[in-house]
Amino acid sequence: MSSADGRAFGDGLAVGPDLEGAAEVATTQALAGLDGAVPDLLLVFVTGAPEAGAAARRAAAVAGARASLGVTAHGVIGDGRGVERDPSVAVFAAALPGISLQTFRLESRQTTDGVAVSGTPSAAVAAGAEVGILLADPFSFPIAGYLERTAELLPGLPLMGGLASGAGGPGRNRLLVDGEVVDSGAVGVLLGRGAGTRTVVSQGCRPIGPPMVVTAAEGNMLRGLAGEPAFARLGAIVSALPPEEQEQVTTGLHVGVALDEYADEHGRGDFLVRGVLGIDPVEGAVAVGEVVEVGRTVRFQVRDAAGAGEDLAALVAELPPVRGAILFSCNGRGTTMFPDAGHDVGVLRAGLGAVPVGGFFAGGEIGPVGGRNNLHSFTASVLAFE
Repeated sequence: MSSADGRAFGDGLAVGPDLEGAAEVATTQALAGLDGAVPDLLLVFVTGAPEAGAAARRAAAVAGARASLGVTAHGVIGDGRGVERDPSVAVFAAALPGISLQTFRLESRQTTDGVAVSGTPSAAVAAGAEVGILLADPFSFPIAGYLERTAELLPGLPLMGGLASGAGGPGRNRLLVDGEVVDSGAVGVLLGRGAGTRTVVSQGCRPIGPPMVVTAAEGNMLRGLAGEPAFARLGAIVSALPPEEQEQVTTGLHVGVALDEYADEHGRGDFLVRGVLGIDPVEGAVAVGEVVEVGRTVRFQVRDAAGAGEDLAALVAELPPVRGAILFSCNGRGTTMFPDAGHDVGVLRAGLGAVPVGGFFAGGEIGPVGGRNNLHSFTASVLAFE
């Protein structure tokens, strides 16, 4: 339903083998929430092949939105629920009168100097934006490296989004931008200032043990923590845990790297969480998914269903009143982590009310932590509209 400022949001979800038909149904549902307004922004998420591209185009044609994006996915989220693997289409629509929208497509190519990316909006255009949404194909676009460069290319601009997860090989995912379907690169949209957005990145971990200063490191190998071998410090922390938590460490161990070295205390959201990739008892080292320098503060973390749910609920509770949201949830969450695929959208609607929420299960989630855009895993990234 539209409000006094003309803003309105809607979501829809339809399941069935006729993906073009499902796209039309889901889009019609989403448009119903706009109370007759023409959508300015449309997001389309499709599970199923090979008709996914046609389904995305159909949704864009039905909506007639000023800007449209879409992506193929392992599963989709809409109408208060999540659906994994079954052919389905979820749609999120927004009427945002007076807000500028700038769509773009990114392409990468190999050069003698490395990988070059074209299509990035100019810094001047980005300066007028409040937030960007980015959807990328993981097989053809260097997303991690690109995000590292956004501090320089798009200074101060938060990016939210995720990686296509609908296919297991190159050339099989589909991306939609303004009615055009492509099979590589990345697509995005910049939302102008005044869009009234809030970002949430729930990394879904809880800390174990104390924060520790890295006293010896080599690349992504933690060798010394608080003056002792990293493996010995980890062993002492784990041995002090209850037996059931020790079991969780074997499957969900991570490490958080403090974002602000000068903070008096480090709490929720103060760490960039990365996976523990391996342990070398002989060398006393712990390999992590991030290069960590000597002098940084780290804290071991564990990820489990209860902790992930609590973290998302706590972050959502900090939001002001919200009228709609886009949810980028890891495809390692859903039924892999929780009892049902609707867990994360259920947490959002429990905290925000029955607002429209559309999204998908991504193969990697994009969101800012500590003022920098990052690629995450096992997170729930939320773009909320006030």
